Amino acid sequence: MATEIRVPTLGESVSEATIGKWFKNVGDAIAVDEPLVELETDKVTIEVPASSAGSLAEITAKEGDTVEVGALLGMIGSGDGAAAAPAKKAEAKPEATAQASGSAAAASTKEAEAKTAEVAGEPAITERKPSEMPASPAASKILAEKGVSLSQVEGSGKRGQVLKGDVLDAVAKGITAQSAAAEASKPVAARPASSADDASREERVKMTRLRQTIARRLKDAQNTAAMLTTYNEVDMSAVMDLRNRYKEIFEKKHGVKLGFMGFFTKAVTHALKEVPSVNAEIDGNDIIYKNFAHVGVAVGTDRGLVVPVVRNADQMSIAEIEKEIGRLGKAARDGALSMADMQGGTFTISNGGVYGSLMSSPILNAPQSGILGMHKIQDRPVVVGGQIVIRPMMYLALSYDHRIVDGKEAVTFLVRVKESLEDPERLVLDL
Repeated sequence: MATEIRVPTLGESVSEATIGKWFKNVGDAIAVDEPLVELETDKVTIEVPASSAGSLAEITAKEGDTVEVGALLGMIGSGDGAAAAPAKKAEAKPEATAQASGSAAAASTKEAEAKTAEVAGEPAITERKPSEMPASPAASKILAEKGVSLSQVEGSGKRGQVLKGDVLDAVAKGITAQSAAAEASKPVAARPASSADDASREERVKMTRLRQTIARRLKDAQNTAAMLTTYNEVDMSAVMDLRNRYKEIFEKKHGVKLGFMGFFTKAVTHALKEVPSVNAEIDGNDIIYKNFAHVGVAVGTDRGLVVPVVRNADQMSIAEIEKEIGRLGKAARDGALSMADMQGGTFTISNGGVYGSLMSSPILNAPQSGILGMHKIQDRPVVVGGQIVIRPMMYLALSYDHRIVDGKEAVTFLVRVKESLEDPERLVLDL
């Protein structure tokens, strides 16, 4: 009996993915829970495992195809792979494949559509063609009130439907009819033609969904927030001495190495309690203050930058933080981060120092209002007690949204982080 391979639920607000890579060919033997295909979403890359043993009988969605939740990806047949289903079946015309996939997936996608609409506060809409997808009633009302055109708003609902939240996000970003018209009237810069010699040495590669999302989110943050950066430097002597004294005992007891991120994350959570606006976000005309600290830790991977989240970091010990960061870092490098690992961050830490960066201004991870940039530890001459001494120094940079964080609050926050790191006993004693 054949078993269907379908796109699983991808997480809140994620309705489609791109086929990244098939790990099996038609006719290959398959074991239960063996990874079959890699899906790229705009947040994470996930693997779809086999729900039963057998052989890969059919591939209906090829690498590079965009598929919705519940869509048919392929079929698992009985047997050990000796007899394969005709491979040509997977090469049907795109129109026929899409129609067959849509029909077979209709039952399972209805539930996904209903959940997506429910999250957005809108009734589920089914059985409509993409060309017949108007904005939701609530979204239409706000469009009319704000004088915004439907074409100016990117829909996140099923089949691109514009929902209430999409319009509110667009308005919060300052989109108006005039701004959209001005943007549309700008001439599109054409890429200069390459010479024959240059053209033969160029390589054009389509951006992954993750890279497209990174690019869009970073540019949106620059366009939306009143972003400003304040700087300070911290003497890392105390943290380094403490780490050197206890790192072996720490690793034996907790099974994880004592790094710098545990100290920085703990210092950040202390500072967030004193300056709550840095842990807040803007939602329309409201400010949402978070009485918890979900700290995102930026991790560079071969697929691009991802920001997994250490949830409730303010309630963790340094050892617990180090363990969770270790788990998330490994999952990020292995491409095994879950949607839950990526959602809900309230503040972000980015450590460019591991790559040798001496100074930089990090870009906000919207809708968060603060991000701390760590940098390279470098011996520098500093004045201590009237004497010039050599100390291991690190520049710190706090980028913040000046719309809700005043300069005094930003400087206070960064000074509190500096004080905690230069006197790490404060972190242990919760001072």
